Amino acid sequence: MKVIAFLALWVTLFHQGYSNSLDTCVGRCGYGTDNSFSCQCNPSCEGFKDCCSDYTDVCKTSALSCKGRCDEKFNSQNECHCNSKCAQHQNCCSNYADLCDSDGGGDGGSGGVITDAEIKSVSEALYALDSNKASSSELIINPQALVHDSQTSSMNDLSSGNLFRYLNEKVLFSRPTYTAFLAVLDNYNRMTGQNEDFSPQQLAEQEDFVRETMANTELGRELFAFLYTKGVYASEEEFLQDLKMMWFGLYSRNNNKKDSSGFEHIFAGEIKGGKVSGFHNWIQFYLLEKSGKLNYYSHSFNGPWTSYPDVLGMQFMWEGYFKQVGSAVIGCSPEFDFALYSLCYITRPGKQCRLSLGGKELMIQTYTWENSFYGDGKKYIGSAFPATPRN
Repeated sequence: MKVIAFLALWVTLFHQGYSNSLDTCVGRCGYGTDNSFSCQCNPSCEGFKDCCSDYTDVCKTSALSCKGRCDEKFNSQNECHCNSKCAQHQNCCSNYADLCDSDGGGDGGSGGVITDAEIKSVSEALYALDSNKASSSELIINPQALVHDSQTSSMNDLSSGNLFRYLNEKVLFSRPTYTAFLAVLDNYNRMTGQNEDFSPQQLAEQEDFVRETMANTELGRELFAFLYTKGVYASEEEFLQDLKMMWFGLYSRNNNKKDSSGFEHIFAGEIKGGKVSGFHNWIQFYLLEKSGKLNYYSHSFNGPWTSYPDVLGMQFMWEGYFKQVGSAVIGCSPEFDFALYSLCYITRPGKQCRLSLGGKELMIQTYTWENSFYGDGKKYIGSAFPATPRN
């Protein structure tokens, strides 16, 4: 009887231990359905209602953390990652730097952390190198009506004149980076839900723009040198090709069409859901206003800068579609605009990025595109826009 009782107890304990091992998501999050387990640990289990009891704690809450996950192998099912390449691919969990990177203190490439202080320092260097920005004699604006944040949706035209009173196109638009920018800017259909179809010439213009702004200017080379020393890129060619993909790679915002890119959204502007989406570039604003296609209504904030570049948050109507707040860095060169957004997206993807321009702080908010990828799981630029810090 003692032998039988012992065997019965052993079987019971074994069964409990085995069952417990099947009823946990520890070490199983994100994997496919496995019928050898009594419960599942992947997103589909929520629909089939067969999740393990600890699925939420282990796979959903913990899935956004690097606790216990440092240097794990890449798994496309995970929402964020904790390996040495995640910063380069812009898909690290928010606490990767604190838990997995021995240097700590920020985001950045596999070669080292990039701190907020370093970002401010390199942004000051870029600011000082913007030799192609407009001077006060080359660009004159008239901001006119200033409205409170609560009035930005009112759609009232409170400014009788144009925002841009004068621009010396002959001087500015003859410069190589402006010429390259203008060549790309008119290649887009502003309506989402319709495929963008580029000719070989237009694809070459994208390549020319990236190289002209980032390889052929001291400003662009400064940005590369900074990212290179931080281990984000191993060569200038890798840097240029990654910029081309993250900015010009097409994805779908509407109707499963390849209808958008980071460049189109931020620099050219789009129409989605009956309103203007994106549109954060002063040159595009100037061109459309000059042609009579855009009507400036008011502005809701004006940066602290007394020379160019400056920052404005504008309300306007673009051929029947309204933009509640379209913020832009005014008077800067195309390479400066492109470099600031790139710096912020590469070092602070999906986050606030605090810069310093002439000793004054500027915040740029970046957003990653979460629905499609390029390369080895890298995320396209979804959006980015400038704003004065609001603490």
